[in-house]
Amino acid sequence: MHRMDITQLILDDHQEQRRLFAVLEQIDRGRTEALGPIWDRLADFLEIHAEAEERHFYPTLLKVGTGAGGRSSADAETEHAIKDHNEIRQAVAAVAPHAVGSDAWYAAVAAANKANSDHMAEEEREGLADFRDNADLQARHELAVAFATFEAVHYQGVRAVDKDPKAYVEANK
Repeated sequence: MHRMDITQLILDDHQEQRRLFAVLEQIDRGRTEALGPIWDRLADFLEIHAEAEERHFYPTLLKVGTGAGGRSSADAETEHAIKDHNEIRQAVAAVAPHAVGSDAWYAAVAAANKANSDHMAEEEREGLADFRDNADLQARHELAVAFATFEAVHYQGVRAVDKDPKAYVEANK
């Protein structure tokens, strides 16, 4: 039987996020009929991805992780990641007040891209590396199934809700 791996699904999502940000950068500013829907899809995808991680990846990382990429523990990795997710949510929300294709809109999209890119790089060095080292293959497969199912069920989006990083870690240990 073939096994999926939640860490690979997360990496695949990261690649799709990078691709969608790049697509936005390559469309003429006047093509708002293209920019708007692509941004909406990306904004929804960022939140679906974050919520899927918060439900299916980080609770298990807290139980099996030991720290990686310069973080001293899975608690530290997770707390930082939840803080990052909140910053990404805030950056995504900051795009909405601006006219699609305007200088302010592009600046807000660029800020969301930076927040997300910084988070993905850290997560890839820290939580994902830690998880690959410490979670067994069966657990990685089961979480991959749950993660993929969550994203499929919620493909139209989920409500963005900031979480208190310390309270999240305590509730999920």
